[in-house]
Amino acid sequence: MSLVEREAARRRTHAIISHPDAGKTTLTEKLLLYAGAIHLAGSVKSRKASRHALSDFMKIEQERGISVSSTVLQFEYHGSAINLLDTPGHADFSEDTYRTLAAVDSAVMLLDHTKGVEARTLKLFEVCRMRMLPIVTFMNKLDRVGKDPIELLDEVRTTLNLNVVPMNWPLGMGREFEGVIDIATNQVYVYSGGKHGTEKLETEIISLDEARERFGNNRVQEAVEQIELLSIAGDPFTREGFLAGHISPVFWGSAMTNFGVEPLLSYLADHAAPPAMREATRKNGETFIVEPSDERFTGVIFKIQANMNPKHRDRIAFMRCVSGRFRRGMDVVLASSGEVLRLSNPHTFMAQERSIVDDAFPGDIVGLYDPGKLRIGETLVEDTGGGKEDIFQYKGIPRFAPEFFVRVVLKDPLRRKQLDQGLEQLSQEGVIQAFYRDGFGRGDPYLGAVGLLQFEVLRERLESEYGARCVLETQPFGAARWLRGPDEAIDWIRKRRDYTLVEDRRGNPVVLVQGNWALEFARKNAPGIELFDVEPL
Repeated sequence: MSLVEREAARRRTHAIISHPDAGKTTLTEKLLLYAGAIHLAGSVKSRKASRHALSDFMKIEQERGISVSSTVLQFEYHGSAINLLDTPGHADFSEDTYRTLAAVDSAVMLLDHTKGVEARTLKLFEVCRMRMLPIVTFMNKLDRVGKDPIELLDEVRTTLNLNVVPMNWPLGMGREFEGVIDIATNQVYVYSGGKHGTEKLETEIISLDEARERFGNNRVQEAVEQIELLSIAGDPFTREGFLAGHISPVFWGSAMTNFGVEPLLSYLADHAAPPAMREATRKNGETFIVEPSDERFTGVIFKIQANMNPKHRDRIAFMRCVSGRFRRGMDVVLASSGEVLRLSNPHTFMAQERSIVDDAFPGDIVGLYDPGKLRIGETLVEDTGGGKEDIFQYKGIPRFAPEFFVRVVLKDPLRRKQLDQGLEQLSQEGVIQAFYRDGFGRGDPYLGAVGLLQFEVLRERLESEYGARCVLETQPFGAARWLRGPDEAIDWIRKRRDYTLVEDRRGNPVVLVQGNWALEFARKNAPGIELFDVEPL
């Protein structure tokens, strides 16, 4: 087995997905705590909390106690190299989450057992299903009274059309929560709240007979009978089904109090999906499969973050290593332009902390200093001197059509340069989308976003990171669509006053309209026109 094969086999790259307030950032920190990556967890309890979540490094995140940007966390556990991506839970930041899911090999679906499957969870699960991602489910907040465990499993099974198989089973809930029964060993992991979950605790493990004596025979017997019922009527667990995304192992616990975190972490390290093969396309249109074990290095940019360190005005492009061995200082070819780029300052991350990385392998996430040449979805291929015909492209990461629109009014005209720089960098980062009436970079752009909170993030970052105070004026548009079709159809749209024809930052034509009725009218009266709510790749 080659070095690349050996290192790829021990990589585990996950994203954590959930509805807002299900405890996602808290779970992320507790996984780090039990992996030994940090020694004290600082959960966000309020806007005035003195400590902030380790994975929340932006000012707005620390002030509001929410995650608005995906964060990369890398650590070792049980011999596995784990890349953990904490994603925004709020629907207004969904694009960042979609991009992150394109870079991982499996997902942890976090559910609040007091609420069950919520709308945001369903939306994120659909994205996971499109990518056929294996999913591990964690039922959180067992220290609170919630839904009946069997009813909750049935809700997940029917709502998500996903076979779920519990790896452990709760013994009570709320104030009567005593722990969980490990189904494979019939041992009971005893619940203990500890110091509000800030420090790693050793979990007491006892036998079923000891549990009957301590917690009462009836309570333990009820849980045992539920487990027996599930073994008869439930779904059998197979690793093949799990890796194919059809079966989800289920764990129960309380992230806030640290309980149940360690079994979940062990499962992720020992059994979660390693890096998978990916489909690529050559310049001539030929498609083929790239295996992680291929010796030639390739990677794909899935996220760009400006000003992670505002003092240095840096711009970091997050790259998922897809195949081969990444080496510091290597030359790569950008598939979109054929330009050769030397990767001389790669970094690995523990949230806002970073360190130089000399090499990396498939599944790893590497931060690259971006001089402005990289973009989301860019494929990087090791330069072997084979020319442009030797370059290929992975399937891109699409942008979604925005639903809300504004224009910027600058309060201080002397800060125009800072505003332009901020809009350029933040649009490349994906915070907002910029649309220009007279070609890219000419005139004030319309700004579009999937959710309204993205505009608040934009305004605060323009002021705090670029010194550009501004007002955002709401625009009357309700939809945007990318266009494709004959010149006559596009000219028809251009000449009408009720349509606003613009270009995105890549020069693709986009039409802005007030409502969906205008889109239907265009389809009927502009023969051959095609309208897309996801950017055509």
